[in-house]
Amino acid sequence: MEKNEQFASKIRSIRERQNMSIDELAEKSNVKKEVLEAMEAGEIIPSLTPLTKMARALGVRLGTFLDDTPQLGPVVTRAGKPTSSLYFSGREDVTNSTNLEFHSLGAGKIDRNIDPFIIDIDYEEGEKELSSHEGEEFIYVLEGEIEVIYGKDTFTIKEGDSIFYDSVVPHHLHASGEKASKILAVLYTPY
Repeated sequence: MEKNEQFASKIRSIRERQNMSIDELAEKSNVKKEVLEAMEAGEIIPSLTPLTKMARALGVRLGTFLDDTPQLGPVVTRAGKPTSSLYFSGREDVTNSTNLEFHSLGAGKIDRNIDPFIIDIDYEEGEKELSSHEGEEFIYVLEGEIEVIYGKDTFTIKEGDSIFYDSVVPHHLHASGEKASKILAVLYTPY
């Protein structure tokens, strides 16, 4: 997972450019210092919730952690096939494995307010822990089906269906039916 090592380096670089210690980032983001240290060392795979909290504390977009080269004009992705992928855990409590492969459709666009992704979601058994963060999420299922636990409600979203929700409500999204799924996700996280 070479890309995650580049990702870890980018997080550390953004924090250091702002002259923020890891202790300060832990306090401002409400992410444990040990998690931040392991993330910056490339030892763990983060979930989106701590990343969103870190982005907010650093005053950057979530996509800033994922961008490669800045581009002022439009970003074109041909045939829905981005050139790079990042791997994340879908759970805050599991940081040593990944079930989400993110393909950024906006990487490089430095003046964007939303982050569009194609996400491949591997099926994963087990208890689902809800998480929340500021912002909104729009999800469109391209292949398979997903289950979205949103607060006390559960929704099954099938191929061709979509769901749009406020991310501040505790939620969890995962592949259902014991098969992998593919979604288009558009995330807005204020900073």
